[in-house]
Amino acid sequence: MPRMMGVDIPGKKHIRFALRYIHGIGPKRADDVLAAVKVDPMKKADDVTQDEIHAITTFIQDHYRVEGDLRREVSQNIRRLIQIGSYRGLRHKKGLPVRGQRTKTNARTRKGGKRISIAMPKQAGR
Repeated sequence: MPRMMGVDIPGKKHIRFALRYIHGIGPKRADDVLAAVKVDPMKKADDVTQDEIHAITTFIQDHYRVEGDLRREVSQNIRRLIQIGSYRGLRHKKGLPVRGQRTKTNARTRKGGKRISIAMPKQAGR
């Protein structure tokens, strides 16, 4: 199981799919990285040599923001939106969908589980 950018990559998968385990690298970027460093995308991750691993990691570090740096940048952007009081920041703060989705139904991922209201029984004399 090779290790790149502080992430254990599954060794049984092809390198083009294994690179996607790094936060910030998707299908297109994985293919672009492998093409730039001239590594066969159909090679299993366990079969990649140390020199190829070093070439891949240095290319990623030089050209992309991934893992901790990317997570930090995204969280700082959200904090900035909340601080300036923008509409998107308020939606983040309240835990509601940010990009215009409906909330009357759906939106359970952002809003959390459905709340069930329990009716209070009427009390005599009131």
